[in-house]
Amino acid sequence: MTTATAAALHPAQRRILTVLVAAQILSGAGLAAGITVGALLAEDMLDTTSLSGLPSALFTAGSAAAAAMIGRTSQNRGRRTGLAAGYAVGALGALGVVVAATIDNVTLLFIALIIYGSGTATNLQARYSGADLATPGHRARALSTVLVATTLGAVVGPNLVTPLGTLARSWNIPPLAGPFLLAAVAYGAAGIVLWTLLRPDPLLTARTLDDPDTPRPGRSTVASATSADNRRLVLLGAAVMVLAHLVMVAIMTMTPIHMQHHGHSVGAAGAVIAVHIASMYLPSPLSGFLVDRYGRMPIAGASGLTLLAAGLVAAFAPPQSGVLLAIALGLLGLGWSLGLVSGTAIITDNTSLVTRAKIQGLVDVTIALAGAGGGLASGMIVATGSYTLLSLVGGLLAVILLPLLALATRTNSTSPSGGHQPAHEPPLDQPLSSASRTEGPRSGRSPARSGRRNE
Repeated sequence: MTTATAAALHPAQRRILTVLVAAQILSGAGLAAGITVGALLAEDMLDTTSLSGLPSALFTAGSAAAAAMIGRTSQNRGRRTGLAAGYAVGALGALGVVVAATIDNVTLLFIALIIYGSGTATNLQARYSGADLATPGHRARALSTVLVATTLGAVVGPNLVTPLGTLARSWNIPPLAGPFLLAAVAYGAAGIVLWTLLRPDPLLTARTLDDPDTPRPGRSTVASATSADNRRLVLLGAAVMVLAHLVMVAIMTMTPIHMQHHGHSVGAAGAVIAVHIASMYLPSPLSGFLVDRYGRMPIAGASGLTLLAAGLVAAFAPPQSGVLLAIALGLLGLGWSLGLVSGTAIITDNTSLVTRAKIQGLVDVTIALAGAGGGLASGMIVATGSYTLLSLVGGLLAVILLPLLALATRTNSTSPSGGHQPAHEPPLDQPLSSASRTEGPRSGRSPARSGRRNE
């Protein structure tokens, strides 16, 4: 039995996905809170629009540092420890934002937003856990199951902006800080769920199911003949997610500001953001199916085209039309979903269990930094230009994906190693023994040996 097949039959996979789904439902509310009111809170405290993109930049920068921490911790101690710690830090940051807004301390606000970013990083890192025990042909669908669970909390969260603001006011807390109270509770609860219930650990379990010939830390190995191709594909997967995330964050961050400046209420902005976040996560099962069925590269290309459409609709929608802005933000979320699922699948396909979590963490660092840059630049572009300009630039930037994908596809099709394997085949760089790489599945493994590996 191959490693992939053994993993598919592991009884823990269903339980692991159930626990991850429960945690993502909770954390989704915390994720949406900062997105909805972060820019508005900064504009209120700083009394300027040009820096209203700073909160997004700060908590995205914080998520970059947290992604590296979570990836390294998961690599050494497993997903359970890494994810639970990430959510605990995110909850602490959310409480810090509430305190900063209450005492009107901008410095504390900035520090707290950086810490709050840990929750965002953890929410995204959780998707990798769903794919640890999945076969290559079902990885995209497994990780999309985790992603879609964020939808419920993420949609409910923005629509609680008004009642949470009223509650905060009754406690002598600025109304815009109210959603961060929800974030603190949501992230804390998600961390508790993962710490207590994510057993067995998916990454550690996958390692025990891995081939005994797989290299371990400290063991000298000979590099795979396809390692250069794998590095190139990992970089490509990262590029897909970086561009999708940068464009999404930039346009999303300034949409509530754009709407408020044209007479829309905070509740209306929250509803549009709810549509956006639902479009980020709700189509995840479809994204996963398309990626597994039609391949990583075509769906990554579809991501770029969808983001372009989102930018065009946002740029030319009348500012008074909440419906058209909701459509634009819906397309923006869908394009992000297609890019995230396809890019994640590319990276997971081309990393081994020995280094997978660490590499995934480093990739998410790059994604988060791109988002931080997009959030910071978005406020400056709108202040010096317009929301229309921002949307056009974002849409055009997204189509950079197309030549990159075309080049990668052409290179892979002509490479001696054969390039990227179909979704149903093992990952290119899975460091199995030479026999397993050249002879395919080994059905002759003795039951006794298989039993010892699963003990």
